[in-house]
Amino acid sequence: MKTIVTHNGKFHTDDVFAVATLLLLYPDAQIVRTRDEKLIESADIVVDVGKIYDTAKLRFDHHQIGGAGVRKNGIPYASFGLVWKEFGTKLADAEVAMVIEEKLVMAIDALDNGVSVAASLFEGIREYGISDYLNSYWIDEDTSEEKTLEIFKNVVGVARKLIEREIIKARRIIDESKIVEDIYNNSPDKRLIVLDKSYAWGRILVNKPEPLIVVYPRTDSNNWGVQAVRENLNGFKTRISLPETWAGRSGSELAKVSGVPDAIFCHNARFLAVAESKEGALALAEKALNA
Repeated sequence: MKTIVTHNGKFHTDDVFAVATLLLLYPDAQIVRTRDEKLIESADIVVDVGKIYDTAKLRFDHHQIGGAGVRKNGIPYASFGLVWKEFGTKLADAEVAMVIEEKLVMAIDALDNGVSVAASLFEGIREYGISDYLNSYWIDEDTSEEKTLEIFKNVVGVARKLIEREIIKARRIIDESKIVEDIYNNSPDKRLIVLDKSYAWGRILVNKPEPLIVVYPRTDSNNWGVQAVRENLNGFKTRISLPETWAGRSGSELAKVSGVPDAIFCHNARFLAVAESKEGALALAEKALNA
């Protein structure tokens, strides 16, 4: 049985996810939370404590002078990133591991190193993130170390399940993105991409210059969606807006103003409309493109 040591006291998102990653590989490992140098030295794996980064010795700390390296994009490594860098490809193939790195690991490492990856647009308001969720388990600052270890194991369990789900989801996104790439390449009018299933299309079509609208069968009903392509994956601004007269309308009212008999709904923000049939969705898309 391996022993995984991390620091005691208040836990943080990076050590939680670092330990969670290791437990996916070594589910029977014993977790020890301490700053005792003798216990740290005798551990099989050390995370976020000890001031040593040495993969050969399975030491993954970033608090030493000079840190433990910086990515090409400027985000420094924290313990989660160091562990994922070493073990991510043992949990998933390289392509999936990179998706997890970009989607989950970098943001957590940035947070732990005091690097902002998102700007606040409203005074006093910021996104509620995964660190806020994990911190919700930390109610009493005077909690005993025994109780803290119990809480730590609980949140590590949450993180393990999240990583497992994200690995599955990343594999699906990668596989479906390849299908979407083929559909894009074979589309006669690349402004309008018509899908035969509700594939994950964002990461492919956002990086193509032409697509404006995607038509697809919705998974929550037998209806068809008409969705505007966003300018980038980090924002909500779309390359095209559906006609202003459609905004917020539904049923017969939308059918009348759009001229599409089976039109069902158009979102107030004018990025999404729904029709009962593929033909109706295509009609809405064509009208939007030619508005």
